[in-house]
Amino acid sequence: MSNYFKTYPDSEGFFDGYGGAFIPPALEVEMKKIADAYHTISKSHNFIQELRSIRKHYQGRPTPVYYCSRLSEKYGGRIYLKREDLNHTGAHKLNHCMGEALLAKHLGKKKLIAETGAGQHGVALATAAAYFGLECEIHMGEVDIKKQHPNVVRMKILGAEIVPVTKGLKTLKEAVDSAFEAYLKDPENTIYCIGSVVGPHPFPMMVRDFQRVVGIEAREQYLEMTGELPDHVVACVGGGSNAIGIFSAFLEDDECQIHGVEPAGRSLDLGDHAATMKFGSPGVIHGFKCYMLKDEQGEPAPVYSVASGLDYPGVGPEHSMLKDTEAVNYDIINDEDAIDAFYELSRLEGIIPAIESAHAVAYALKLAKAHPQKSILVNLSGRGDKDIDYVVETYGLPD
Repeated sequence: MSNYFKTYPDSEGFFDGYGGAFIPPALEVEMKKIADAYHTISKSHNFIQELRSIRKHYQGRPTPVYYCSRLSEKYGGRIYLKREDLNHTGAHKLNHCMGEALLAKHLGKKKLIAETGAGQHGVALATAAAYFGLECEIHMGEVDIKKQHPNVVRMKILGAEIVPVTKGLKTLKEAVDSAFEAYLKDPENTIYCIGSVVGPHPFPMMVRDFQRVVGIEAREQYLEMTGELPDHVVACVGGGSNAIGIFSAFLEDDECQIHGVEPAGRSLDLGDHAATMKFGSPGVIHGFKCYMLKDEQGEPAPVYSVASGLDYPGVGPEHSMLKDTEAVNYDIINDEDAIDAFYELSRLEGIIPAIESAHAVAYALKLAKAHPQKSILVNLSGRGDKDIDYVVETYGLPD
């Protein structure tokens, strides 16, 4: 496994042709500074010790692995959850936000800028900014601001400035555009803390490295609980940070089948889903090359998902490589099945998942039905507090 992380990405930030940095010359200088600083300080004793201390004493890591006995009894199989919903702020996002903010502090930056869809990255970055005493500016589409109101309030309480994005579909892709524009105005004093394993190099590598803690913990915990590795490892994929975090620990284990779950939305018509791996093709978006959903002009297509954190027309470059090499199976779950899983996990196990994570749970339930003797480890990437009002207002409560 150590060779894998030394090999990917290469020195230019490519994962077998995906990734890289397709950016303006002025930004190339800043990205090189960030990459050089990351390579230097990420190996230093002080940085590692401070990050470990933050994870243990502030974030509450390690998060546990939990066996879903009632869910397993109903659907078959043995279903386990890596409980990233119990990480401070309620999702995996703080894993890389604390790392990015620590790097920003080292670089002497004064402000953190980012996009957010579901709001979990925004909350995590606002939390990191408060912890380190930095300013924070979060760009968020107007549609998502309405859907994810609880997280908007949390960001404001934490001291972040929220910038509503009114262009286009007013969701995640437009929020990324807006945040990039703001960052370009003052790259010397600000740093764009990308919210997933996307964007120009070095961000897909950095975010992957910070999220590896999820897989390292999960593998060790699962082995200790069961004495073996899981038959299936499942995570939802938008940009792909939670997924790459847990996948990274199992990529060289032949006995584990790895599944990335994308949103099939309300239909498979273009504009009604965000199933990038299933229906996309290679292209360049937001400064990097990856699989991308395109319109007739070859531009990023409109996308949709009931989960605000999954409605992105691109995907991480490492995921794009893992699709081509068939190391990971990428499949889809629609809105209806995700909402059903949202309620199933809530009612049977007392755990309310984020709608994003509910896509992975829904896929795990299908696997359990099809393979009743197999074990399934799901990365429960976030909790559903942010989604409860929207879900109940839109879908009602089940009987």
